[in-house]
Amino acid sequence: MIDAHHHLWDPARRTYPWMAGLDPICRSYTVDDLRAVTKAAGVHATVLVQTVSSLEETEEFLATAVAEPVIAGVVGWVDLTALDIAAELARLSEAGPLVGIRHQIENERDDDWLRRPDVLRGLGAIRDAGLVYDLLVRPGQLPGARDAASALPDLTFVLDHAAKPPIAAGEWEPWASRVAELAAQENVYCKLSGLVTEADWKAWQVGDLRRYVDHVLEVFGPGRLMFGSDWPVCELAASYAQVLEALRFGLGELDASSKAAVLGETAASFYRLGPAVE
Repeated sequence: MIDAHHHLWDPARRTYPWMAGLDPICRSYTVDDLRAVTKAAGVHATVLVQTVSSLEETEEFLATAVAEPVIAGVVGWVDLTALDIAAELARLSEAGPLVGIRHQIENERDDDWLRRPDVLRGLGAIRDAGLVYDLLVRPGQLPGARDAASALPDLTFVLDHAAKPPIAAGEWEPWASRVAELAAQENVYCKLSGLVTEADWKAWQVGDLRRYVDHVLEVFGPGRLMFGSDWPVCELAASYAQVLEALRFGLGELDASSKAAVLGETAASFYRLGPAVE
């Protein structure tokens, strides 16, 4: 089993703007904490994902992954608009198991951010470096994500948290249609991650997620889906074990081969984790 999406952080050392008001998780989460929750869950390897727009954090994460066997890859951050992005990607790749890049597009006010020429140029550099790109977007930004994926068919993307569907509000459109449009791009995958924190944190039930999980399964298919815990963000609504339980419920009717893909095989192939997970 591979957890394709988790974080580490220390608010005593770094500021996380998105964490304002999230007091229950505003504390240090360490490699020791990660090791404990993944061992209990039977997770063999993980992908550590950036939390802030910081080269320093990416460098630290790469060093952490080199020292910690359970972390098989790092999705880091670079400035997509930087003129020296190719050199930066090469430098970071030499420092550790860099497998992808992400930027908090959800915080960009411009829903057309992914259509900008300078951003598309940066995405092209990620493709040329042999890396993949994590899409952290909200439903309103999905059309831009679709166009970026169409413009760069040789770059592989993965949609984080299924674009954060409005589960707590019980809303469906335009999220459902836009996710289907993005899934029509064969170079786009999706993470079954972060859904519990889009539901009612205090009162969610596994059934609340089912309609959204079913839709993602239908439009992407299990071969383009991967499990991500979104730990420790998930602790706002659920423990690591509860997230896995909810996922297994959602995958209940799939055959063994499809479940194996979602629970690890897709992530290993997508992020090219190779020997790290053997």
